[in-house]
Amino acid sequence: MEMGMRWLTSAQTREVAHTRRVLAIPEPVEKPRPGLYQQYFKRIFDVVVATIALIVLFPLMVLIAIAIKLDSPGPILHVQKRLGKDGKVFDFYKFRSMRADVDHTEHHRQFARDFILGRISPPDDDDEDRIYKPPADDAHITRVGRFLRRTSLDELPQLINVIKGDMSLVGPRPNMWYELEYYKSWHKRRLEVLPGLTGLPQVRGRSRLRFDEIVELDIQYIENMSFWLDLEIILQTIPSILSGNGAG
Repeated sequence: MEMGMRWLTSAQTREVAHTRRVLAIPEPVEKPRPGLYQQYFKRIFDVVVATIALIVLFPLMVLIAIAIKLDSPGPILHVQKRLGKDGKVFDFYKFRSMRADVDHTEHHRQFARDFILGRISPPDDDDEDRIYKPPADDAHITRVGRFLRRTSLDELPQLINVIKGDMSLVGPRPNMWYELEYYKSWHKRRLEVLPGLTGLPQVRGRSRLRFDEIVELDIQYIENMSFWLDLEIILQTIPSILSGNGAG
């Protein structure tokens, strides 16, 4: 979900801490032990692939950074507070695609509440992006940002998140920190693993799914996690992005 968000103020930081205390994720009575792939090899796979991808894509990322700086004033990266494994809040990186002086925090928060609580109807075929993210004012999206969003190139800095250990290549997409407030109890299962650059919902429906359907697919992924499933999702994500099918 895209929005214009700046660094949190001290008051907002206290609100994050308070939210995490109040909405602490309960430990399951009997938490299943992770398999060998999840426990050991998935992290190795993530680091190796993310490092190679960063090296190969570095020239493109430099060009994108230059284009962003030439197109509009403001930082190159857009940093948000997102929910990670076990509800841990981390800094989530994207290339900035909106004007730096625009803050859609409250607008996005209202959208997230309605989306998670199921108050937004599935989109029509000709409006498939509407349900997945709040409609943004085109005047607030930069010219370069419009291209980055359409191609999902604004997501490339999350390779840094993968190397840092905040994210995995494949897993549930991370929500904004305040969206935990609207989760149902069973939604919190998607926080049992590291969030991912892509996931099962992104290749099965992307912009056409309700939040409950997204979580159901995330849980299906968690319960069937394997190297071959990760590889399949990654390979299916590439043509989905290139076709612009619900990109964003």
